[in-house]
Amino acid sequence: MEQTSNSSTTSSHASSRHPPSLDDSGGKSTPIRTPSRSSSSNGEEGDSASGVELDDVSKLRKPPLAHREEPRETTPDTRDIADRSDEDSDAEEHDAEDDALVLDQDPAEMSSWSGQPSIRGSSEAIRMILLTFNTLGITFTWGIEMTYCTPYLLNLGLTKSNTSLVWVAGPLSGLIVQPIVGAIADESKSKWGRRRPFIVMGSVIVAAALLTLGFTKEIVGLFITDKETARVFTIILAVLAIYVVDFAINAVMSCARSLIVDTLPIEKQQTGAAWSSRMSAIGHMMGYIAGAVDLVGILGTWLGDSQFQILTVLATLLMLSSSAVTCWAVTERVLVSTRQDPRHPAGRFKVFRQIWSTLLHLPPRIQAICWAQFWSWIGWFPFLFYSTTWVGETYFRYDAPADGKASDDSLGDIGRIGSMALVIYSTITFIGAWLLPLIVKSPDDNNFTARPPRAIAPFLEKFTKHKPDLMTAWICGHLMFAAAMFLAPFARSFRFATFLVAFCGFSWTIAMWAPSAFLGVEVNKLSGAREGGGGGGGGGGAYRRLSTDSNIELPTLGQDQPLHLEHGPEDTSQPSSSTGELSGIYFGILNIYTTLPQFIGTFISTIVFSILEPGKSPELSDAPQEEHHNTDGPNAIAVCLFIGAMSSVVAAFATRKLKHL
Repeated sequence: MEQTSNSSTTSSHASSRHPPSLDDSGGKSTPIRTPSRSSSSNGEEGDSASGVELDDVSKLRKPPLAHREEPRETTPDTRDIADRSDEDSDAEEHDAEDDALVLDQDPAEMSSWSGQPSIRGSSEAIRMILLTFNTLGITFTWGIEMTYCTPYLLNLGLTKSNTSLVWVAGPLSGLIVQPIVGAIADESKSKWGRRRPFIVMGSVIVAAALLTLGFTKEIVGLFITDKETARVFTIILAVLAIYVVDFAINAVMSCARSLIVDTLPIEKQQTGAAWSSRMSAIGHMMGYIAGAVDLVGILGTWLGDSQFQILTVLATLLMLSSSAVTCWAVTERVLVSTRQDPRHPAGRFKVFRQIWSTLLHLPPRIQAICWAQFWSWIGWFPFLFYSTTWVGETYFRYDAPADGKASDDSLGDIGRIGSMALVIYSTITFIGAWLLPLIVKSPDDNNFTARPPRAIAPFLEKFTKHKPDLMTAWICGHLMFAAAMFLAPFARSFRFATFLVAFCGFSWTIAMWAPSAFLGVEVNKLSGAREGGGGGGGGGGAYRRLSTDSNIELPTLGQDQPLHLEHGPEDTSQPSSSTGELSGIYFGILNIYTTLPQFIGTFISTIVFSILEPGKSPELSDAPQEEHHNTDGPNAIAVCLFIGAMSSVVAAFATRKLKHL
């Protein structure tokens, strides 16, 4: 399918000084509409900064850099603004001396673009599915790692405290990879776009590391024959493979989320985040179902000799195919050139300086979103990485018959038992991902209209006036998760443990949906907060539009055409700007606040495991009886979940503060 795009390079700081003319390629007249310079971030109109009619604005903009030396005609009405434009050009040659002046510099004026973003598909639903399709591979892989890797490491002979240290890989990779890759991708000038090349490279690396992880024993066995030495090197290679998977998949996640923000305008950010949450729920559910069934009995041994090996092969195939679909369906704008931002001077450490500078000057609402995410993830970390093992251990300690405890494949048994609980959990997550967006108000409700199925539309309309907003739902999600995890230490049956895990399904849906939706809206509001010199900004500085308003070209029903976002002037009274050029770095910073609490969670888990269960797992390890830890006391994982519940209560209060900003 042919993708239509601008063949000529478009610059966000240059507009035509002449009336609209015939298009060079087709000879058709293309009207150029100019956005209102008086639109504020909340859509209200004020006085134009120039005092000139909107029809004259296109004549007053600065010409392209290549033609700036040519004389320009000015009229009495426009001479004042033209003089001011010349003064601004001269001032840009000097370093900024005031932070407010630096913040007021438009990042869009520093970038030139070619083409326009587009998404294949004949309907909005199909386009959203294709845009977020790579989330399937990401979450399927995460699901397999969270379900099986902890039992796998325990099966290799690691203690729980050592295993918790291995999971530093997750937060470490998120802390390092996502912000750095996001910042680098923001300035990528690849002809394939800024995000897709990183998605492809990251997916290939994830696939190679997954296969290495699944066949670690076989790979080590090719070179080492001594059993004890082979066991040590198997552990080392498995840990390295986990680190590579985590580092590479974080790069893919960063660019996948930024691709959504880059491609969709502000009024579609909630829709994009909701679809990403839905695809995430499907991916998790697929992973947990695959982990719960006996794949060796169903597929045989042609993909692997064990359950874990077959799962890594399936994760590899889905990771590659899902990323390929998204990269095929989406066309990005191409960054042609950038002008240097005085805040971030060039140099080998430019990326780090840019991240640090942005981190120190976060707008108040984005800062509040990040802090809510921080406290939330102290609670989610032990749940995501240890809930499967906890449910399996609860079964073996309280419910399993005596003959069932002597299993030849304890890793597979605990993995399947834990996966059954997570299948129920992911099913609830999936239902929530489809239902909640219909009954929860959008963060930008003026620009978003829910389209529920016709059968339930009358029912939902009755609650339109009373339905909660997304922030209220986010607070409730924190409290629901906390309530369930407070009961974890008291679980004495497999069924009750399964119920507690499943109860967290709705909370996880909101946790994956709300932060991305709020941040996407805030990033776009930064891009639309100021157009010109008027208006006020929050957070101690003025912010100007990161990119011009976008027009969604919706194809007529039945036509299989891609969605295009027309990055050009548009006459609109609403801040429908598409995403800003710095979406990658903002999502990278959000991920810093997601990963730092995981370090805290790892530290807490290590201490709890060292005190309560210092030995090797009696359910999984082949070590002698004297090396096993005691199982008479409270389950150490349940204690970690209880501590996480307390942090979730703090997250609820942190989220509540966002309402007042």
